[in-house]
Amino acid sequence: MTSTTAPPAVAPTEGTGPGSGRFPWTVVLLTSLGIVGYVVATYAQAGLPLDGSRGGLAATYAERPLGIQLAFYVHIVTASVALLVGPFQFSAALRRRSRAVHRWTGRVYLAGVGLGSPAALVMSFVSSIAFDGFFGFGSLALLWAWTTWRAYRAIRGGDLPNHRAWMIRSFALTYAAVTLRAWLGVLILLQTLTADGPVDGAHVFDTAYAVLPFLAWLPNLVVAEFLIRRRGLPSYRITPA
Repeated sequence: MTSTTAPPAVAPTEGTGPGSGRFPWTVVLLTSLGIVGYVVATYAQAGLPLDGSRGGLAATYAERPLGIQLAFYVHIVTASVALLVGPFQFSAALRRRSRAVHRWTGRVYLAGVGLGSPAALVMSFVSSIAFDGFFGFGSLALLWAWTTWRAYRAIRGGDLPNHRAWMIRSFALTYAAVTLRAWLGVLILLQTLTADGPVDGAHVFDTAYAVLPFLAWLPNLVVAEFLIRRRGLPSYRITPA
């Protein structure tokens, strides 16, 4: 069995992707802005110390070598930029009013992923959850770069349907920054509600976080592929070799 790219079943509409409906697009935009605001409040205001002290640096990376700490901050900044501008790539109104703005936000998004994905890959080698973090977050970093590159290649070749399809996949992986925290909250809440007796906060957090390296992004890709097929854009299908 192999995966092949099927041709569009119908002509794609102007408003493909998360921005094809006003309410879903607004939800995506507001949740993305919320996570960016959280990141700024958590890390930027702490002065970005790179001397091994905890400060604004996550505990996992606080005692790591300088290169790992730099990768952490590069990822935090550039992934936030990609998450911030990503939703606007799917705004049909923006494309109609100003193609130039659409192209420039696309370039900013491409730069954010281009810098954020290798930094994320470096971070996966020192994940606090060992092999789960390495394989889960490492796979996310590689797929994030690959889908974005395919979107860029498609638009450079004038293939608009494939560009839109790959941008949906790319942003689905960018949006893992949101779904990771959403799943974390849900899993912590479920453990708390079903616990018999006192709740060990550290244990509950560690148990919930252990499945996030894959749970944060695999469902996103499933939803992305559903949206791609629903809009008649080129999708991946399993066919006999």
